Order: sequence, then C-alpha cells, then structure tokens
Amino acid sequence: MSTPIPIYLVNQTDLAKHHPDSQTWATATGFKGDPNSHCLVPGAGGTLAKVLVGKPKVIDTWALGHLPKALPPQTYSLGDDWPAETATKLWLGWCLGSYSFTQYKRPSLAPTAKLIRPEGADYDYVTTTTAATSLVRDLVTTPAGDMGPEQLEVAAQALCDRHAASLTVTAGDDLLSQNYPLIHAVGRAYTQTPRLIDITWGDPASPRITLVGKGVCFDTGGLDIKPAAGMKLMKKDMGGAANVLGVAEMVMGLRLPVRLRVLIPAVENSIAANALHPLDVVPSRRGLTVEVGNTDAEGRLVLADALWEAVCEEPAPQLVIDFATLTGAARIALGTELPACFSNRPDLASALLACGLAVDDPLWQLPLHQPYRTMLDSSVADLSNISNNSYGGSITAALFLQEFTRPEIPWIHLDLMAWNLRTLPGRPEGGEAMGMRAVFELIRQQVAGSGVDG
Repeated sequence: MSTPIPIYLVNQTDLAKHHPDSQTWATATGFKGDPNSHCLVPGAGGTLAKVLVGKPKVIDTWALGHLPKALPPQTYSLGDDWPAETATKLWLGWCLGSYSFTQYKRPSLAPTAKLIRPEGADYDYVTTTTAATSLVRDLVTTPAGDMGPEQLEVAAQALCDRHAASLTVTAGDDLLSQNYPLIHAVGRAYTQTPRLIDITWGDPASPRITLVGKGVCFDTGGLDIKPAAGMKLMKKDMGGAANVLGVAEMVMGLRLPVRLRVLIPAVENSIAANALHPLDVVPSRRGLTVEVGNTDAEGRLVLADALWEAVCEEPAPQLVIDFATLTGAARIALGTELPACFSNRPDLASALLACGLAVDDPLWQLPLHQPYRTMLDSSVADLSNISNNSYGGSITAALFLQEFTRPEIPWIHLDLMAWNLRTLPGRPEGGEAMGMRAVFELIRQQVAGSGVDG
C-alpha cells in the first residue's frame, strides 16, 4: 500500500514558516491560503508530495469539505496533529463532502479520494452522523413518485430494523377511528393512504424525547394549487420527516440513554374529488375545530394532530421537537440555509442555538409573539390555519402549532428548507439535513445528561 499523501491546512504565515520548500510553487500556481482553496505540490518523479489547503480563521466542519471531489483519487491523511474535537470535525466534513446521490445514475467505476481516519477523531460519531446525513439527503432528494407515504413507511421500518426499534402505523380510515382527523383530511385525496408513523426505542425509564416530523411527501397545494415554479421542489416537503429520522439514526446509533419516540404524519397533499375545500372546517385530535383558510397550509394541520398525540402521552415527554418545511416566510426572513427555531422555553432555545454553533449547524430564533395569535381567529371555527394577513407568516404558523402543545412540556419548533439551492463545501445541491446535528447535541447535553426542567 502506498504512503498516504499528507494534507496541510495553511495560511500565508504557515506557508512561510512550515513549508518554505513549497512557497515558490504555491506562488507560481496562485495559491494564497484562502479558505476553500488548495494547491497540489508535486514530488519527485511526477508524484504528488502533499496538498496545501487554505486555512480559515476558525477551523470548522467544512474546512476540508470541498476536497473529496476536487483531489486526485488517491489516499490522503492529515499532515498535522489536531485536537480530537477538531480532527472529528475535519473528518466529518470530508465524509459529508464525499456524498453523491446516484440512485438514478449509471454506476461509476472511477475511484474517489479517501482520507484516513485522523488520529483522535471520534469514529462512532463521524460514521453515524455520516449515515444519518446520507439518509436525510437520500430521502429528500428521491422523486415524489418513488417517495410517497408508503415508501416513507418502508424507510422508517428499515431504520427500526437496524436498531431494534418498534414501529406502529395508523393508516387510512383507521386515522378517523383513532382520532387523527386532520391527518386524514389532508391526505385522503391521494392514492396512497395517509398514515401516522410511530417509532419507539430505548428504556422506558429513561428521559423521554418525542420528535415530530412533517411528512408531506408531495405538496400540490391542494385545491389552492401552487403555480409550477412553487410546486417544482415540493418533493422536499417531507424534509421534516427525513430530518427526524436522521436524528433518530444518531440517537439510536450512538445509544443515547433516552426513551425516543418519533411521530411522522405521512401524506400527499393531492387534488381529487374528495380533497379539502377552502373554508372547510375540520375537527382536530385536540378537539379544536380548524377552518381551512388555505389548503396549501396543510403541513401545520397534520403536525397539529401529531403534536397533540406527543404532548398527551403518559408519562409525558421531557422534550418535544418538531421539524417542518413549513413556511416560505421563514426563508424570506432568514434565507434558505438558516433554519428558524421557536420555543416555549427561552433558555432551551438559547441552548439549542449554542449547540448549533458548536457543531457548525446554525439556527436562528424567532419569537412566539403572542399578540399575533388573534390573527388566527375564525368566525366559524375555533381557529383558522392561516393568518388574516400576509405578515409574520412563520410566527403565526408557529403560534398555530403552539395551540397543539402544552405549556408545561418543553417544545421546540424548527422551520427549515431541507434543501441546498447551491453547492457549498461538504453540502452539495439537493436534499439536506438542517438542524439535525444541533438537535442531537442538545439531546445529548441537556436530556441524556442532566434532563430538561419541565
């Protein structure tokens, strides 16, 4: 086996101090040590002696993320010693940058660049996180014709099989008899029956965590149909479901000492003779009636039934977190790469933001501004699923969901894109895990360790 080619993270000072033999070559090739740049330094006999990589001011997960598909297909190693936490981040970024969605392409026989596990890097964390991220990306990127409610259930079953978890599914008219009327109403127009996917894992005596993921496998908008441009990417509208499955993969794969429950209302918001009409009034699992002001605001409807199930479990969960590709308003406010988060516990939200920064998975908190709640008032039902104006849409959507939580139970709501519109180091264009690593870190620190104060 040939000796791995060393990779060095350098800036201009490092280049002059530690690589004087390569400085002339770096200058000739225009390498200045800028982040996300690299320089191939030749050796004797036409070999590759080393790779110089631009070093950012703060070395994060993505410092090497651009290299797996940019370097010649050989075997590499880190040339310098790094603290275990940094080595873990660098290796994870490399692994995430190696990802490709190839399900519909001819197999490639071309070898790829490989990085030997750096000294001190956390093998279990990196391999599990890579698997979880690939799961999320694969699920979100798969076309809706191959990723309906039935296929999402199959993916959940495969996850359960890998980790000896239990799966229960309530589908079709059983949703009515088991009192999930909103999930049924949204999904009844599609040929694949709507369903509630329910996963449980772990010791019942451990701290209880419940994750809820929006599983709208395709969103036409219903009778309030989306325009073509708005509908094009709607295969990603089950990105919340994919992300909670990713968190579950991490929690179970790394054996956190928690009792985990995952609830996914899996539907397609389709168009047929039995589809929801605008201004229909539908009961909810909580007992509140909801006027459907817009059939394209369906994600909050299916989440409402699932959230009420989550907060009414006995014994009660110590933390409930939902993931949803919920509003365009959050994307307008924060862009597509920064998920919005809301919480009924300010200290918990702050802890989540800190976890996100620590693992390079940032989020931004928006307020549950209670005076906006009156915007959801309805003259014919207990509440409407949309605001009576077009402002503050991500906040009013979160306030709608809050109606189906309980104040004594800590709750976090994530409103995310679940899709990369552009390719960045370690993050190719396509389906993406957003907030997954941050939430896992929160569970690991706040719940699996000392618990959350309810």
